[in-house]
Amino acid sequence: MVLLESVTIPLGTKMPDFEIKDPEGKVYKGHDLYGKRGLLVAFTCNHCPYAIAVWPRFIRLANYARNLEIATVAINPNINQAYPDDSPQKMLIKIKEWGINFPYLVDETQDVARDFKAQCTPDIYLFNKDHKLIYHGRIDDNWQDESKVTREELKEALNHHATGQPISLKQMPSMGCSIKWRIAK
Repeated sequence: MVLLESVTIPLGTKMPDFEIKDPEGKVYKGHDLYGKRGLLVAFTCNHCPYAIAVWPRFIRLANYARNLEIATVAINPNINQAYPDDSPQKMLIKIKEWGINFPYLVDETQDVARDFKAQCTPDIYLFNKDHKLIYHGRIDDNWQDESKVTREELKEALNHHATGQPISLKQMPSMGCSIKWRIAK
């Protein structure tokens, strides 16, 4: 397990367009996933301890965001034979086990992760309705122990966006396991 932080991406960056499938083969296009106010995107997986620790929080935040008219998608870039726990078949199990009620997609080629400049699992992005990046950072200030969280940065960004308030420009990077790249491009 190699710990990495997300890289800085300029706010206002346009969301890369993409077309990928879910574990059952249904095709999704990035621009079709948006809610009225925007789209929350997470690059994540099934096996990384950092991702596992925050999945319950992310699922709750996705439900919260839905009430703010912001849709959510999770994308698994770790489709790598060396990591069978991240296979599409295992994703189907986790979707059911964890109650994931938004698209959890398979980045088979890892091109979507590259286009987003994703580095780790989880790597979190929030785009406004104009498909521009307004938040790229961590979920909160304690990935290990939810009971010790003192600042919920992603929830704050969601609230500020939904109410038209400015989102803090001070955004702490997400951190997690490195994406399990198959082939360097």
